Amino acid sequence: MAKKLREFPKSVLSFRRFVRRNFLGSRRRPAASTATATGAAMPPADKLHDQTVMVDLESWLLRSPMSTFPYFMIIAVEAGSFLRGLLLLLMYPLLWLLLGHDMRLKAMVMVSFFGLREKEVVRIGKAVLPKLFLEEMAMEGLEVVRNAKKVVVVSAVFPRVMVDGFLKEYIGVNAVIGREVKVKAGRYVGLLVKDGGLVEGVMEEMKSGKGDVGAVGLAGAGSRMHHLFSRYCKETYAVCDADKKEWQPVPRDKYPKPLIFHDGRLAFKLTPFAAVAMYTYLPWGIFLAVFRSLAFGLLPYRVSVPLAAFTGMRSRLIAGPSCADGANNNNGGGGGRLYVCNHRTLLDPITVAAGLNKPVTAVTYSVSPVSELIAPIRTARLTRDRDEDRRRMEALLARGDLVVCPEGTTCREPYLLRFSPLFAELTGEVTPVALETRVDMFYGTSTMPAAKWLDPFYFMMNSRPEYRVEFLERVSTAPVDHGGDVMSTGHWHSINAANRVQRVLGEALAFELTEQTRKDKYKILAGNEGNVRT
Repeated sequence: MAKKLREFPKSVLSFRRFVRRNFLGSRRRPAASTATATGAAMPPADKLHDQTVMVDLESWLLRSPMSTFPYFMIIAVEAGSFLRGLLLLLMYPLLWLLLGHDMRLKAMVMVSFFGLREKEVVRIGKAVLPKLFLEEMAMEGLEVVRNAKKVVVVSAVFPRVMVDGFLKEYIGVNAVIGREVKVKAGRYVGLLVKDGGLVEGVMEEMKSGKGDVGAVGLAGAGSRMHHLFSRYCKETYAVCDADKKEWQPVPRDKYPKPLIFHDGRLAFKLTPFAAVAMYTYLPWGIFLAVFRSLAFGLLPYRVSVPLAAFTGMRSRLIAGPSCADGANNNNGGGGGRLYVCNHRTLLDPITVAAGLNKPVTAVTYSVSPVSELIAPIRTARLTRDRDEDRRRMEALLARGDLVVCPEGTTCREPYLLRFSPLFAELTGEVTPVALETRVDMFYGTSTMPAAKWLDPFYFMMNSRPEYRVEFLERVSTAPVDHGGDVMSTGHWHSINAANRVQRVLGEALAFELTEQTRKDKYKILAGNEGNVRT
């Protein structure tokens, strides 16, 4: 012992090596698996082929230095309520001034998670947070991960439930290790397990055989993950913030999986200053929503549209048909026109009616009864029985103009879902209507049945919501002669006609066409088929 004390290092930097050499020698790993830090910021691609790679999420997949507040704020507001989000916002300056990084994270977990249902937080992690993480993802880090055979991502900051959906669904990683939050009776207690379960998770990954003692580690220079990976990986590549200054975001068309569906009410990143602005604006936004709703519900369109524009609600009408043209029937007899539009919000048929300046009827599947009650236009509920729905739509079309949204559900992103072909069996031609919306604060759509009746109010709570309405040239839905091809006759002709209308709308909007359906959306975002009880 005296000899060891005489060798006590004179510099602080060598103290750790002194302790390991003289007091922790029995805990060292075998030389074959001892980690070595190369000091290189970017590993060669050929070194990662057929390798297991352990990745530090915050250092290698996300671009900017981590500010965790926006992500915990999403959990507080979307899985909890605006009141919980306000509590977190009011506490955050004190947490920042009085607590260190780790204690601040624990306090934010407590405020954001306490009492929330586990299923709801899991849903937010799959349906809301991926959009934020994808927008913050680094192209350089993604390229490195793509070269690996097996990827294990470790987060030292976020609870695993917050990043699991993003990493597995959109990046395609094999395993995710993160902090674990205690759950009792299906609800979060708000406390992290000892050490967040991080070290135990890495060790368990190795013991279970899912990891590899010869793995390559990617971590932040000098970070906790750097030291942890160095104990288990044969090589560890470290990157510092200076190296990441030139890293680029991943363009939307380069996402590993297209972001077609996402949920949540908030249309912006909730930084502390943005959150303060939102809560300051919220009372005025509620007043605007009520005022605009009353205007559209009680006043004629020639009055309500200019009045809404005075409050900041913008509408752009392009190539609108005249009332006389819109009144012409489809088949030379009595009846109305069939307007086919893509689906952005529940206000779509109302916007079409305002553009036409005449009443229309809208068919619905699973909207809230409250929405049907307060709608300023006629609505008709369908049954999802094909023959019965066709009879109902034919009867409605015989009495006047009809608006249908064949996607069956709203889609926020620049994509068109697969069109249901039933509308193409009703008439010989249809009028496509291309709709586009812009919001600055709140999304006017939701997958949760209990909150769907609030969708129009959230849209009108925005300071400057915008609707762009373009009436396109009529499209024939009659069977196309392909030299006697049976695929162009019978039921197949309506499918071909629906696809034709979808392409016309996609070209007008510059949207990408997909094969995704309404059921796909609700299964991904809500775990159900989106039906509303009546």
